Amino acid sequence: MKIYLDMIGCRLNQSEIEILARQFTAAGHSLVADPADADLAVVNTCTVTSAAAADSRKIIRRISRKGVKNIISTGCWSELYPEQALDLPGVTRVVSNAEKGQLVSDLLTLDSVEFDREPLQRVTIPGSRQRTRAFIKAQDGCRHHCTFCITTVARGDSRSETAETVIKEIDAAVQAGFKEVVLTGVQLGSWGKDFDSTWGLQDLVRQILKDTDVPRLRLSSIEPWDVQPALIELLQDGRVARHLHLPLQSGSAATLRRMARAINPEKFAWLVENIRSIVPEIALTTDILVGFPGETEEEFKESFDFIRQMDFAAGHVFSYSAREGTPAADFQDQIPHPIRKKRSAEIRELLKNSGETYRRHFLGSELVVLWEQVDEITQRAVGLTDNYLRVETHSSQVLWNTFSRVKITELAHDGVLGEILDPE
Repeated sequence: MKIYLDMIGCRLNQSEIEILARQFTAAGHSLVADPADADLAVVNTCTVTSAAAADSRKIIRRISRKGVKNIISTGCWSELYPEQALDLPGVTRVVSNAEKGQLVSDLLTLDSVEFDREPLQRVTIPGSRQRTRAFIKAQDGCRHHCTFCITTVARGDSRSETAETVIKEIDAAVQAGFKEVVLTGVQLGSWGKDFDSTWGLQDLVRQILKDTDVPRLRLSSIEPWDVQPALIELLQDGRVARHLHLPLQSGSAATLRRMARAINPEKFAWLVENIRSIVPEIALTTDILVGFPGETEEEFKESFDFIRQMDFAAGHVFSYSAREGTPAADFQDQIPHPIRKKRSAEIRELLKNSGETYRRHFLGSELVVLWEQVDEITQRAVGLTDNYLRVETHSSQVLWNTFSRVKITELAHDGVLGEILDPE
Protein backbone atom coordinates (compact mmCIF):
# COMPACT_ATOMS: atom_id res chain seq x y z
CA MET A 1 0.00 0.00 0.00
CA LYS A 2 1.18 3.52 -0.82
CA ILE A 3 0.89 5.99 2.06
CA TYR A 4 0.86 9.79 2.03
CA LEU A 5 1.52 11.57 5.34
CA ASP A 6 0.97 15.21 6.17
CA MET A 7 0.70 17.40 9.25
CA ILE A 8 0.31 20.91 10.53
CA GLY A 9 1.28 22.39 13.87
CA CYS A 10 3.91 21.83 16.49
CA ARG A 11 7.10 19.82 16.68
CA LEU A 12 5.22 17.18 18.63
CA ASN A 13 2.95 16.67 15.61
CA GLN A 14 6.08 16.36 13.45
CA SER A 15 7.52 13.77 15.82
CA GLU A 16 4.31 11.76 15.72
CA ILE A 17 4.09 11.78 11.93
CA GLU A 18 7.69 10.55 11.76
CA ILE A 19 6.77 7.66 14.07
CA LEU A 20 3.84 6.74 11.80
CA ALA A 21 6.18 6.83 8.78
CA ARG A 22 8.56 4.38 10.40
CA GLN A 23 5.78 2.03 11.44
CA PHE A 24 4.21 1.96 7.98
CA THR A 25 7.57 1.24 6.30
CA ALA A 26 8.46 -1.39 8.91
CA ALA A 27 5.18 -3.13 8.04
CA GLY A 28 6.22 -3.28 4.38
CA HIS A 29 4.34 -0.30 2.95
CA SER A 30 5.82 2.60 0.97
CA LEU A 31 5.59 6.34 1.45
CA VAL A 32 4.82 8.69 -1.45
CA ALA A 33 5.44 12.40 -1.92
CA ASP A 34 2.28 13.13 -3.90
CA PRO A 35 -1.19 12.25 -2.60
CA ALA A 36 -2.20 11.51 -6.19
CA ASP A 37 -0.08 8.36 -5.92
CA ALA A 38 -1.48 7.26 -2.55
CA ASP A 39 -3.91 4.54 -1.56
CA LEU A 40 -4.17 5.98 1.95
CA ALA A 41 -3.44 9.35 3.55
CA VAL A 42 -2.99 10.23 7.22
CA VAL A 43 -3.21 13.85 8.38
CA ASN A 44 -2.08 14.94 11.85
CA THR A 45 -4.21 18.04 12.49
CA CYS A 46 -3.85 21.06 14.77
CA THR A 47 -6.29 23.41 16.47
CA VAL A 48 -4.10 25.68 18.58
CA THR A 49 -5.49 28.65 16.63
CA SER A 50 -8.45 29.17 14.30
CA ALA A 51 -5.98 29.48 11.42
CA ALA A 52 -4.36 26.14 12.28
CA ALA A 53 -7.78 24.45 12.36
CA ALA A 54 -8.66 25.98 9.00
CA ASP A 55 -5.34 24.87 7.52
CA SER A 56 -5.98 21.33 8.77
CA ARG A 57 -9.25 21.23 6.87
CA LYS A 58 -7.62 22.71 3.77
CA ILE A 59 -4.94 19.99 3.76
CA ILE A 60 -7.58 17.24 3.94
CA ARG A 61 -9.62 18.82 1.12
CA ARG A 62 -6.50 19.21 -1.02
CA ILE A 63 -5.63 15.53 -0.54
CA SER A 64 -9.18 14.53 -1.44
CA ARG A 65 -9.06 16.59 -4.64
CA LYS A 66 -5.95 14.59 -5.58
CA GLY A 67 -8.14 11.49 -5.66
CA VAL A 68 -7.46 9.87 -2.28
CA LYS A 69 -10.64 8.17 -1.09
CA ASN A 70 -9.25 6.78 2.16
CA ILE A 71 -8.07 9.55 4.51
CA ILE A 72 -7.47 9.12 8.23
CA SER A 73 -7.69 12.29 10.29
CA THR A 74 -5.96 12.41 13.66
CA GLY A 75 -4.50 15.10 15.90
CA CYS A 76 -5.99 17.89 17.98
CA TRP A 77 -8.55 19.37 15.57
CA SER A 78 -10.14 16.03 14.73
CA GLU A 79 -9.97 15.08 18.43
CA LEU A 80 -12.26 18.00 19.27
CA TYR A 81 -14.40 17.94 16.14
CA PRO A 82 -14.60 14.29 14.99
CA GLU A 83 -17.98 14.69 13.28
CA GLN A 84 -16.75 17.67 11.28
CA ALA A 85 -13.68 15.69 10.31
CA LEU A 86 -15.76 12.76 9.12
CA ASP A 87 -17.86 15.13 7.03
CA LEU A 88 -14.82 16.21 5.02
CA PRO A 89 -14.43 14.56 1.60
CA GLY A 90 -12.42 11.36 1.64
CA VAL A 91 -12.21 11.02 5.43
CA THR A 92 -13.09 7.45 6.36
CA ARG A 93 -11.81 7.36 9.91
CA VAL A 94 -10.93 9.63 12.82
CA VAL A 95 -8.29 8.41 15.28
CA SER A 96 -8.10 10.05 18.70
CA ASN A 97 -4.85 11.30 20.19
CA ALA A 98 -5.03 8.54 22.77
CA GLU A 99 -5.21 5.90 20.03
CA LYS A 100 -2.68 7.49 17.69
CA GLY A 101 0.15 5.29 18.90
CA GLN A 102 -1.79 2.21 17.80
CA LEU A 103 -3.05 3.69 14.52
CA VAL A 104 -0.81 1.61 12.27
CA SER A 105 -1.09 -1.65 14.20
CA ASP A 106 -4.90 -1.33 14.42
CA LEU A 107 -5.25 -0.40 10.76
CA LEU A 108 -3.07 -3.28 9.59
CA THR A 109 -4.28 -5.68 12.32
CA LEU A 110 -0.73 -6.16 13.57
CA ASP A 111 0.56 -6.83 17.05
CA SER A 112 1.82 -3.45 18.34
CA VAL A 113 4.55 -5.35 20.21
CA GLU A 114 6.24 -5.82 16.85
CA PHE A 115 7.00 -2.10 16.84
CA ASP A 116 8.34 -2.12 20.40
CA ARG A 117 10.95 -4.86 20.27
CA GLU A 118 13.69 -2.85 18.56
CA PRO A 119 13.98 0.81 17.54
CA LEU A 120 12.57 1.16 14.05
CA GLN A 121 14.79 2.60 11.36
CA ARG A 122 14.15 6.30 10.87
CA VAL A 123 13.00 7.21 7.37
CA THR A 124 12.73 10.43 5.40
CA ILE A 125 9.13 11.32 4.67
CA PRO A 126 8.86 11.88 0.89
CA GLY A 127 8.05 15.47 0.03
CA SER A 128 9.61 16.74 3.25
CA ARG A 129 12.84 18.68 3.22
CA GLN A 130 15.67 16.42 4.29
CA ARG A 131 16.21 17.02 7.97
CA THR A 132 19.32 17.07 10.09
CA ARG A 133 17.20 17.32 13.26
CA ALA A 134 15.11 14.44 14.60
CA PHE A 135 12.10 15.36 16.73
CA ILE A 136 11.78 12.96 19.65
CA LYS A 137 8.51 12.74 21.58
CA ALA A 138 9.29 12.75 25.30
CA GLN A 139 5.95 13.86 26.73
CA ASP A 140 2.31 14.55 25.84
CA GLY A 141 -0.54 16.45 27.45
CA CYS A 142 -0.42 19.23 30.04
CA ARG A 143 -0.86 19.50 33.81
CA HIS A 144 -1.80 23.17 33.58
CA HIS A 145 -5.01 24.87 32.39
CA CYS A 146 -4.36 28.27 30.83
CA THR A 147 -7.70 29.90 30.11
CA PHE A 148 -6.93 30.48 26.41
CA CYS A 149 -5.47 27.06 25.57
CA ILE A 150 -7.42 24.33 23.79
CA THR A 151 -4.45 21.94 23.70
CA THR A 152 -5.06 20.65 27.22
CA VAL A 153 -8.62 19.76 26.19
CA ALA A 154 -7.37 17.99 23.07
CA ARG A 155 -4.32 16.26 24.57
CA GLY A 156 -5.38 15.58 28.18
CA ASP A 157 -3.21 15.41 31.28
CA SER A 158 0.58 15.20 31.19
CA ARG A 159 2.02 11.80 30.28
CA SER A 160 5.73 11.06 30.02
CA GLU A 161 7.51 8.62 27.76
CA THR A 162 9.92 6.47 29.74
CA ALA A 163 13.60 7.38 29.66
CA GLU A 164 14.26 3.98 28.09
CA THR A 165 11.85 4.73 25.23
CA VAL A 166 13.30 8.18 24.61
CA ILE A 167 16.87 6.84 24.59
CA LYS A 168 15.94 4.07 22.14
CA GLU A 169 14.43 6.72 19.84
CA ILE A 170 17.56 8.87 20.09
CA ASP A 171 19.84 5.90 19.43
CA ALA A 172 17.81 5.09 16.31
CA ALA A 173 18.08 8.71 15.16
CA VAL A 174 21.85 8.77 15.67
CA GLN A 175 22.24 5.47 13.82
CA ALA A 176 20.23 6.97 10.95
CA GLY A 177 22.71 9.85 10.74
CA PHE A 178 20.91 12.65 12.55
CA LYS A 179 23.33 15.07 14.22
CA GLU A 180 20.77 16.85 16.38
CA VAL A 181 17.71 15.66 18.26
CA VAL A 182 14.99 17.89 19.67
CA LEU A 183 13.02 16.73 22.69
CA THR A 184 9.36 17.61 22.19
CA GLY A 185 6.20 17.63 24.26
CA VAL A 186 3.13 19.71 25.05
CA GLN A 187 4.52 20.54 28.51
CA LEU A 188 8.01 19.16 28.13
CA GLY A 189 9.18 20.57 31.45
CA SER A 190 6.72 18.37 33.34
CA TRP A 191 8.50 15.22 32.14
CA GLY A 192 8.70 12.54 34.81
CA LYS A 193 6.25 14.06 37.30
CA ASP A 194 3.71 11.33 36.52
CA PHE A 195 6.39 8.75 37.42
CA ASP A 196 7.86 10.38 40.52
CA SER A 197 7.13 13.86 41.88
CA THR A 198 10.85 14.36 42.57
CA TRP A 199 11.81 13.75 38.94
CA GLY A 200 12.35 16.48 36.39
CA LEU A 201 13.43 17.05 32.82
CA GLN A 202 17.01 17.48 34.02
CA ASP A 203 17.03 13.78 34.99
CA LEU A 204 16.08 12.77 31.46
CA VAL A 205 18.70 15.08 29.95
CA ARG A 206 21.40 13.64 32.21
CA GLN A 207 20.43 10.12 31.17
CA ILE A 208 20.53 11.05 27.49
CA LEU A 209 23.99 12.58 27.81
CA LYS A 210 25.22 9.52 29.65
CA ASP A 211 23.68 6.78 27.53
CA THR A 212 23.67 8.17 23.97
CA ASP A 213 26.19 9.61 21.52
CA VAL A 214 23.93 12.33 20.15
CA PRO A 215 26.17 15.25 19.12
CA ARG A 216 23.63 17.98 19.84
CA LEU A 217 20.55 17.88 22.06
CA ARG A 218 18.00 20.68 21.85
CA LEU A 219 15.00 21.27 24.10
CA SER A 220 11.74 22.50 22.63
CA SER A 221 9.36 24.89 24.39
CA ILE A 222 9.42 24.77 28.22
CA GLU A 223 7.03 26.62 30.50
CA PRO A 224 9.04 29.04 32.66
CA TRP A 225 7.74 27.57 35.94
CA ASP A 226 9.15 24.18 34.92
CA VAL A 227 12.74 25.39 34.52
CA GLN A 228 14.74 24.03 37.45
CA PRO A 229 18.24 25.20 38.51
CA ALA A 230 19.67 21.75 37.69
CA LEU A 231 18.36 22.05 34.14
CA ILE A 232 19.99 25.45 33.70
CA GLU A 233 23.32 24.00 34.84
CA LEU A 234 23.09 21.32 32.14
CA LEU A 235 22.93 24.00 29.46
CA GLN A 236 26.65 24.48 30.06
CA ASP A 237 27.32 21.01 28.63
CA GLY A 238 28.77 21.36 25.14
CA ARG A 239 26.30 18.84 23.70
CA VAL A 240 23.22 20.70 24.95
CA ALA A 241 22.05 23.59 22.77
CA ARG A 242 22.23 26.97 24.47
CA HIS A 243 18.64 27.78 23.64
CA LEU A 244 15.47 27.90 25.71
CA HIS A 245 12.05 28.76 24.36
CA LEU A 246 10.12 30.19 27.32
CA PRO A 247 6.50 31.15 26.53
CA LEU A 248 5.74 34.43 28.31
CA GLN A 249 2.39 35.21 26.60
CA SER A 250 2.14 38.65 28.23
CA GLY A 251 4.28 41.05 30.20
CA SER A 252 1.28 42.38 32.12
CA ALA A 253 0.65 40.90 35.56
CA ALA A 254 -3.11 41.45 35.30
CA THR A 255 -3.31 39.81 31.88
CA LEU A 256 -1.27 36.83 33.09
CA ARG A 257 -3.69 36.35 35.99
CA ARG A 258 -6.67 36.24 33.61
CA MET A 259 -4.73 33.75 31.51
CA ALA A 260 -4.18 31.61 34.65
CA ARG A 261 -0.47 31.48 33.90
CA ALA A 262 1.65 30.18 36.79
CA ILE A 263 4.12 33.04 36.38
CA ASN A 264 4.27 36.80 36.81
CA PRO A 265 6.63 39.37 35.28
CA GLU A 266 8.81 39.57 38.39
CA LYS A 267 9.39 35.80 38.54
CA PHE A 268 9.97 35.63 34.79
CA ALA A 269 12.54 38.43 34.93
CA TRP A 270 14.31 36.72 37.84
CA LEU A 271 14.44 33.46 35.87
CA VAL A 272 15.87 35.19 32.79
CA GLU A 273 18.52 36.96 34.85
CA ASN A 274 19.48 33.69 36.54
CA ILE A 275 19.74 31.80 33.25
CA ARG A 276 21.88 34.50 31.63
CA SER A 277 24.18 34.65 34.65
CA ILE A 278 24.99 30.95 34.12
CA VAL A 279 24.82 30.77 30.30
CA PRO A 280 25.57 34.33 29.09
CA GLU A 281 25.25 33.73 25.33
CA ILE A 282 22.06 31.68 25.49
CA ALA A 283 19.27 32.38 23.03
CA LEU A 284 16.04 33.00 24.93
CA THR A 285 12.99 32.97 22.66
CA THR A 286 9.32 33.26 23.53
CA ASP A 287 5.64 33.22 22.59
CA ILE A 288 3.47 36.31 23.00
CA LEU A 289 -0.34 36.30 22.88
CA VAL A 290 -1.73 39.73 21.99
CA GLY A 291 -5.27 41.01 22.37
CA PHE A 292 -6.36 38.71 25.18
CA PRO A 293 -9.85 39.58 26.51
CA GLY A 294 -9.71 42.61 28.76
CA GLU A 295 -6.25 43.71 27.60
CA THR A 296 -6.44 47.49 28.10
CA GLU A 297 -4.10 50.00 26.51
CA GLU A 298 -2.32 50.27 29.88
CA GLU A 299 -1.87 46.49 30.10
CA PHE A 300 -0.59 46.33 26.53
CA LYS A 301 1.92 49.12 27.23
CA GLU A 302 3.05 47.30 30.39
CA SER A 303 3.49 44.12 28.36
CA PHE A 304 5.32 45.95 25.56
CA ASP A 305 7.77 47.57 27.98
CA PHE A 306 8.45 44.28 29.77
CA ILE A 307 9.09 42.40 26.52
CA ARG A 308 11.54 45.13 25.49
CA GLN A 309 13.41 44.73 28.79
CA MET A 310 13.78 40.96 28.29
CA ASP A 311 15.84 41.37 25.08
CA PHE A 312 14.56 38.15 23.52
CA ALA A 313 16.57 36.61 20.69
CA ALA A 314 13.35 35.92 18.77
CA GLY A 315 9.71 35.15 19.37
CA HIS A 316 6.37 34.06 17.93
CA VAL A 317 3.48 36.52 18.15
CA PHE A 318 -0.13 35.36 18.05
CA SER A 319 -3.31 37.40 18.01
CA TYR A 320 -5.79 35.98 20.48
CA SER A 321 -8.20 33.55 18.86
CA ALA A 322 -11.23 32.47 20.90
CA ARG A 323 -11.34 28.68 21.10
CA GLU A 324 -14.66 27.07 21.91
CA GLY A 325 -14.35 25.01 25.10
CA THR A 326 -11.86 27.33 26.81
CA PRO A 327 -12.82 29.70 29.66
CA ALA A 328 -11.45 32.76 27.84
CA ALA A 329 -13.92 32.30 24.99
CA ASP A 330 -16.66 33.42 27.40
CA PHE A 331 -14.73 36.32 28.94
CA GLN A 332 -16.13 39.81 28.64
CA ASP A 333 -14.28 42.62 26.87
CA GLN A 334 -13.18 40.70 23.79
CA ILE A 335 -10.71 42.90 21.92
CA PRO A 336 -11.74 44.06 18.40
CA HIS A 337 -9.76 42.41 15.62
CA PRO A 338 -8.24 45.65 14.23
CA ILE A 339 -6.75 46.38 17.67
CA ARG A 340 -5.38 42.83 17.99
CA LYS A 341 -3.79 43.18 14.55
CA LYS A 342 -2.22 46.55 15.38
CA ARG A 343 -0.80 45.33 18.70
CA SER A 344 0.56 42.16 17.09
CA ALA A 345 2.42 44.22 14.51
CA GLU A 346 3.97 46.36 17.24
CA ILE A 347 5.21 43.33 19.20
CA ARG A 348 6.57 41.70 16.05
CA GLU A 349 8.57 44.82 15.28
CA LEU A 350 9.84 44.90 18.86
CA LEU A 351 11.00 41.27 18.70
CA LYS A 352 12.54 41.85 15.28
CA ASN A 353 14.68 44.64 16.74
CA SER A 354 15.71 42.69 19.85
CA GLY A 355 16.59 39.71 17.64
CA GLU A 356 18.86 41.88 15.54
CA THR A 357 20.53 43.20 18.68
CA TYR A 358 21.14 39.63 19.86
CA ARG A 359 22.63 38.56 16.52
CA ARG A 360 24.83 41.66 16.35
CA HIS A 361 26.51 40.55 19.58
CA PHE A 362 28.09 37.60 17.71
CA LEU A 363 29.71 39.52 14.85
CA GLY A 364 33.33 38.39 14.72
CA SER A 365 32.63 35.34 16.88
CA GLU A 366 33.41 31.73 15.97
CA LEU A 367 30.51 29.30 16.33
CA VAL A 368 29.75 25.74 15.25
CA VAL A 369 27.05 25.36 12.60
CA LEU A 370 25.07 22.27 11.59
CA TRP A 371 24.21 22.73 7.90
CA GLU A 372 20.56 21.97 7.13
CA GLN A 373 19.93 23.33 3.64
CA VAL A 374 22.32 23.21 0.72
CA ASP A 375 21.72 24.34 -2.86
CA GLU A 376 24.27 22.49 -5.02
CA ILE A 377 23.76 24.88 -7.95
CA THR A 378 24.25 28.18 -6.11
CA GLN A 379 26.47 26.57 -3.43
CA ARG A 380 24.42 28.41 -0.82
CA ALA A 381 24.19 26.68 2.56
CA VAL A 382 22.07 27.51 5.59
CA GLY A 383 22.44 26.04 9.05
CA LEU A 384 21.93 26.61 12.76
CA THR A 385 24.27 27.21 15.65
CA ASP A 386 23.41 25.64 18.98
CA ASN A 387 22.14 29.04 20.17
CA TYR A 388 19.74 29.21 17.24
CA LEU A 389 21.51 31.64 14.95
CA ARG A 390 20.55 31.04 11.33
CA VAL A 391 23.84 31.16 9.41
CA GLU A 392 24.24 31.44 5.66
CA THR A 393 27.42 30.87 3.64
CA HIS A 394 28.62 29.90 0.18
CA SER A 395 30.92 26.93 -0.22
CA SER A 396 31.84 24.21 -2.69
CA GLN A 397 32.33 21.75 0.18
CA VAL A 398 29.85 18.95 0.84
CA LEU A 399 28.16 20.54 3.85
CA TRP A 400 24.72 19.04 4.34
CA ASN A 401 24.37 17.37 7.76
CA THR A 402 27.92 18.27 8.78
CA PHE A 403 29.30 20.57 11.46
CA SER A 404 31.65 23.45 10.61
CA ARG A 405 33.35 26.10 12.68
CA VAL A 406 32.26 29.43 11.24
CA LYS A 407 33.26 33.04 11.75
CA ILE A 408 30.21 35.32 11.86
CA THR A 409 30.83 38.25 9.51
CA GLU A 410 27.59 40.14 8.81
CA LEU A 411 23.97 40.49 9.77
CA ALA A 412 21.38 39.13 7.35
CA HIS A 413 17.63 39.66 7.13
CA ASP A 414 16.72 37.04 9.72
CA GLY A 415 20.11 35.59 10.52
CA VAL A 416 23.82 36.13 9.92
CA LEU A 417 26.43 35.49 7.25
CA GLY A 418 29.52 33.45 8.01
CA GLU A 419 32.82 32.16 6.65
CA ILE A 420 33.79 28.52 7.19
CA LEU A 421 37.04 28.16 9.11
CA ASP A 422 37.35 24.38 9.22
CA PRO A 423 35.08 21.34 9.20
CA GLU A 424 34.43 19.82 12.60
